[in-house]
Amino acid sequence: MDRFVQRSKPSTGQLLFVTGSGNSNKRPKGDVQRTTPTKRRRVAEVKDSDDEEDGSQSGAFSSKVKDSEDGTSKLPPRETAFESSLPAVSTDKEAIEQYEAMLSSQPQVDEGDTTTRFEKRQWVPGKSSIYVDAFNLALETVLEDESHLFDAKEKHVFARWKLLSYETQYLYVRLFLRKIASWHRVERLQSSYSNDITDINLAIDNLLEPWELPIGDTGSPQKKLFEGLEEWSLGDTFAFADDSQAYIKTMADAAPLLSLDELKALAKDAKVQGKNKADLIKALCHTSARQAGLLSLGLSRQNTNKSTISRDQESEDNQEVTEANRDSHFLKKIFFTTGPLIRLSEPIFKLFERVHLVFYRSTEWTEKSLTAIILAKIARRNHPDYIVCRSSNIFDSRRSLLEFELSMRKDFEVDKVLECNGPPGEAGFLKVLEVFESISDRWRELLKQEQHREDHVYEFGEGSYLRRFNAAHAFTRVAHKAAYVLGRLHRYQEEHALLTELLSQHLFHPARRGSWYQRKALLEERYMWEVDPDPVSTNPETQKKHWQQIALITCETALEDRNCHLIYHYDLQRRLVKLEKRLRVPRRLQHNFGHVKLREPEEHTAQGVQLVRDDPNLKGKNGRGPTTKTTWLDELGEPDEDGEPIHVSVEEMCLSHYRNEGWKGYHSEGGILKTLFAYLFFDVLFAYVPNVFQTAFQTCPLDLHTDAFYPARASQINHRLVEIANGGGEKILQEVYKREHERRTCVIGLNWDYEVDDLVELVSCFNGSALAAVCKVMAEDYRARGGGVPDLVLWRTAGDDAQANRDDNNKNKSNAKGEAMFAEVKSANDRLSDTQRLWIHVLTGAGVRVALCNAVAREVRTLL
Repeated sequence: MDRFVQRSKPSTGQLLFVTGSGNSNKRPKGDVQRTTPTKRRRVAEVKDSDDEEDGSQSGAFSSKVKDSEDGTSKLPPRETAFESSLPAVSTDKEAIEQYEAMLSSQPQVDEGDTTTRFEKRQWVPGKSSIYVDAFNLALETVLEDESHLFDAKEKHVFARWKLLSYETQYLYVRLFLRKIASWHRVERLQSSYSNDITDINLAIDNLLEPWELPIGDTGSPQKKLFEGLEEWSLGDTFAFADDSQAYIKTMADAAPLLSLDELKALAKDAKVQGKNKADLIKALCHTSARQAGLLSLGLSRQNTNKSTISRDQESEDNQEVTEANRDSHFLKKIFFTTGPLIRLSEPIFKLFERVHLVFYRSTEWTEKSLTAIILAKIARRNHPDYIVCRSSNIFDSRRSLLEFELSMRKDFEVDKVLECNGPPGEAGFLKVLEVFESISDRWRELLKQEQHREDHVYEFGEGSYLRRFNAAHAFTRVAHKAAYVLGRLHRYQEEHALLTELLSQHLFHPARRGSWYQRKALLEERYMWEVDPDPVSTNPETQKKHWQQIALITCETALEDRNCHLIYHYDLQRRLVKLEKRLRVPRRLQHNFGHVKLREPEEHTAQGVQLVRDDPNLKGKNGRGPTTKTTWLDELGEPDEDGEPIHVSVEEMCLSHYRNEGWKGYHSEGGILKTLFAYLFFDVLFAYVPNVFQTAFQTCPLDLHTDAFYPARASQINHRLVEIANGGGEKILQEVYKREHERRTCVIGLNWDYEVDDLVELVSCFNGSALAAVCKVMAEDYRARGGGVPDLVLWRTAGDDAQANRDDNNKNKSNAKGEAMFAEVKSANDRLSDTQRLWIHVLTGAGVRVALCNAVAREVRTLL
């Protein structure tokens, strides 16, 4: 049953926490002409160009891979939907300490449940902590409405959890935020939490205490229903933590628990060497395996003469003793160094992780999720008015939840192959195809089931967001990557069949449809005539023309598909025109895209004085080469206190150059476009859509950063785009500012410190249809389109003196109230990225002026 709560306007209060980067209330430094540059965000795009000789999908999976502490590669962390929707707050140690201090200053009350304390911000002595409050809030909320997702054994664990003392819960939750497989030294835990836990040993004993679980019916039909879906399960007993004495039996398990210095000391005693931690562990394990105990050699300490029995006679008796004793010497040394250790039990950890997955409605989980929700609550910012709707039908059954977890594991497995440890090679590609084959049949079944729901169940557009929690969502992503792999392996026939299958469904990953059409048309134009299992002719030229005709139809279908995003239209139009000429289609039947023909970016030059620091030892972060950021003198800007030109970035130097020519502007990259989008689509962002407002303090709907945002609001978005195209942007912006500015409502992307007069002026200088086209691109894929926007946004009104000096061509194409222009600043050896080219295509295709401003050093000065 859904719970609906109308948000009331919270009172304005002082900010409690330092905001992080990306906060909507962050003030831009400087005046209108100069702002602090923001960190550029690069987003890889899937783009199939005519330059692909091997037929593979270039740039499909170029995510950066981080190295973990142990030297292994791991996938980069992803922000959850909840974290994306919450206000930007600091979640570091200082912010949490401020939270604890704030709680301790509140009037002390009797113990109540977590929800009551959370809502009333009450402090209970020895019972309240941000970690425990957040953890228990999630558990209580899930069990209230969605307990049907958990079986009897799991509910028994939850009941036992509630009986644990506060200090025991506190210790567990703090360890829960760390790595699951990590062993923790009890001695260090005592020093770390001495101020928070009065008796750490008692808390540890409580976590290690074993408990019996109710006996389950392993042969029931319900149990068989979940076979193959559960990677883990609870046994007959459980404990919240594991003890090192019971689980660490070999050197391979024990050696990694030592620090590098401790390993070196042990290696010196064992007379082994190694260059790093991994080498030392390997050497110690090898030495331990070779040095068997005395009993394994058939020797006894009592009497050598009595110990000369044939080894063959005692080999079987001593085999188990050998295995148990050969590591004992080094294990004793290691445990003497580390002392007792504990780790969280993996099944219980995964159970609580499942609880948080259900609570946060997210396809990913990060440790910040646990604290971000409370920190956002107590930040006391003003949030928009919207209807909060937490629904219990995200997962309609336990099977759907387990299957969703399975799909995420498969998706992660594919990501790990493609994005970790360098190029995957043929073996890696075959592994991806093996994963896809294991889920392909179930994927197709789920597609049919979801289509039935869309046709007969969903009524209010809730299906778009709910589909992200269907296993088919992750399975479709696996299929997308399998198609990429088939292309890399030159198995074009199979790739084409899979792309056709992907395009035949319209429910999952609609944002990828443009790239699927692009790739499918490329295959049909170039490769399918050779691999066609049923050719229409033995003549190669006839066969080529046949498939080129199919490619032409694919391009036409793509351009008519409303889910094929605008950013893909230019490449599809270009391919379509090329195919029509090659097939000699009569001119009267050919398509003419002259009305959207892209203009080449203008070339501008800004000259200045570049400053170079003379330091041969200057290096970048982590030992890399020096940064490519350059420093310049702002000769045209305001001087410093001594009357000298200030040192600025190359973007700010170019901004001063344009200001001198009569332009106004910001160096904001995508910041100002996000602010305009927040103003113009404020009502659309916070319109009621089921399930996307799960808390009362969000800055955006949970689906904004997904491909479900646009389809769920297609009618409202298209209506707003028409208003903007008809020149209503200024009015919409002023109405939102008048209504929300006093409260400085916290909305994603909206920076209230931009002068409203500047924003209104900028909107007025845009052609209405051009501004609508830009907004449509943002609405179609908000997350991906935040990067690549040109560095500078510039405008000048019709009344500016410099406006009269424009050439006639530009004057005829400009807006009657003025004109807007974007400028991408390029210094020496700088190249345009794919996302930058994409935005240039979008802007020029919409009729907006775009300039490439080349920064040229008229003089180079050396700084000592």
